[in-house]
Amino acid sequence: MAGSGTGTAASGAGARCRGVLLDLDDTLYPQAQFLAAAWDAVAQAAPAALRPALRAALAEVSAQGSDRGRIVDRALERVGGYEARTAAELVDVFREFRPVRLDPYPGVTERLARLAAAVPLVVLTDGNPAQQRAKLVATGLAPLLPHVVCTDELPGGRAARKPAPDGFRQALALLGCAPGEALMVGDRPDKDVAGAARLGIPVLRVRQGEYRRRADQGSESASFGTVAEALDAVREAL
Repeated sequence: MAGSGTGTAASGAGARCRGVLLDLDDTLYPQAQFLAAAWDAVAQAAPAALRPALRAALAEVSAQGSDRGRIVDRALERVGGYEARTAAELVDVFREFRPVRLDPYPGVTERLARLAAAVPLVVLTDGNPAQQRAKLVATGLAPLLPHVVCTDELPGGRAARKPAPDGFRQALALLGCAPGEALMVGDRPDKDVAGAARLGIPVLRVRQGEYRRRADQGSESASFGTVAEALDAVREAL
């Protein structure tokens, strides 16, 4: 369904929406903005002779899939002429990188402000918890979103990442909602949509960012071109 399916989104909740789960990366802000700044920092920390080629290689490798792993290592392998110690040091630079500013997608701030005044909201995100929380602060949205579930902090660690049910259940507990009383807003069919749908949480998918060309799962309540459209549909479901 396209963004015009907002009526389906509202009715798909089954009951009045009492809480909202929100993905972070490529849902509330464009992850490419974070990655560009992080790769700048990594390249700058490399030996001077490697910097231009390494920066280009980081962009090329991450464009193949930002969650495929070993991006720094694979970029260095392309460049060549480095020591194993360099790879470990540069991976640490990425892990320790904290963004100063990230721009939310258009319309997000004002829409979240209205929603936060009406129902509880919780961010459900995978990744390095300190880095994920720093991203949220950098967007300026943290005051509107005080409840954050970082799946890597759950007992299963990385195994608890979406679409595993652990984070969704923790988020529902924070919201005080049953699955059919909440809505999930996220961009990834294989994580946000699949994980929420398995628990009976209606999902509004946003086709933005790295995974925007991925086909819908068919288990979405609705699919939208922008998060602003999706948040408008949430508002209608309250």
